[in-house]
Amino acid sequence: MKALYGQQNSPGEEMTFVFQERENLPATRDHDVKVQVRACALSWMDTKLLSEIKLKKELLPVGREISGVVLEVGSKVTFFQPDDEVVGILPLDSEESGVCEVILVHEHYLVRKPEKVCWAEAAGTVRDGVRAYTALHYLSQVSPGKTVLVMDGASPFGTIAIQLAQHRGAKVISTAHSLEDKQYLERLRPSLARVIDVSHGKRDVAESCLEETGGLGVDIVLDAGVKLYNAEDESTSKSQLLPHKHDIITLLGVGGHWITMEKNLQLDPPDSHSLFLKGATVSFLNDEIWNLSNVQQGKYLDILLVVSGILPAHRSENLDEPIPLYEAKVSMEIVQKNQARKRQVIQF
Repeated sequence: MKALYGQQNSPGEEMTFVFQERENLPATRDHDVKVQVRACALSWMDTKLLSEIKLKKELLPVGREISGVVLEVGSKVTFFQPDDEVVGILPLDSEESGVCEVILVHEHYLVRKPEKVCWAEAAGTVRDGVRAYTALHYLSQVSPGKTVLVMDGASPFGTIAIQLAQHRGAKVISTAHSLEDKQYLERLRPSLARVIDVSHGKRDVAESCLEETGGLGVDIVLDAGVKLYNAEDESTSKSQLLPHKHDIITLLGVGGHWITMEKNLQLDPPDSHSLFLKGATVSFLNDEIWNLSNVQQGKYLDILLVVSGILPAHRSENLDEPIPLYEAKVSMEIVQKNQARKRQVIQF
């Protein structure tokens, strides 16, 4: 049995990916579930985070979002039985590579897969679903009548965030990074309140949002990163599409929530004062928090259950065609370089 692993020989060096021949799996422990993997999504590996929490290893398992069929359960497993169809996310410290035909998973990292959703969709949407649900329900408490701005709404995460916000009755505004993205967002049903094309840098996001909300500002902002104030970052094509932090603060309404994925965000005193005057909050979206704090395991499983129950009704066009196992190495190299626009899923 082959499994895919990542290898980084020195800091700053590009990660290489290798298939390793695996010996027979160890005996199933009390709470383990043996899963025959049917699909595994490929996600970017944050080697810096792994190093910070002392999980850096010579060979890092690749592929954590999996769907499959239960083959065998441990003696104390209560959630599952053989032949159950499951979906889940392997923990950060997992020794198992999801890009493998058969793996062992603790039962607390899996939930039942809905019958109506296929293997690739289940694996390909679960991570973005957890991330969006965490942002909208735990960090900002979205509710009917709220106005939500989703940056880069045509991305896999953006599309699911839009769907979850609309599911709760929110009004959604989104930005598009290209003409193709704009056309995609305009085809979504229910329709978005407004799609702001920022591909040429001509549209002012803050002005458009204030115009759409009658000058009141939006209640919740989910960014896809913010433009940093130094020449090196400003020169990249991606940063040109990102809003300035000042724009986001300007378009926030009173009591608004800014959910950011910018881990190096720096707020100057004038920025903090503006947020103070609005009574607004800034929250950092780290979807690994559920894995980093096992005391929250019950909430995490609840999120997995809710997400897996909602998303089958919202088919995602952000999944690429399923990829065979022999192409996994090349696909993961593309993902790690952040060159994959759609979610890549390996199907067995």
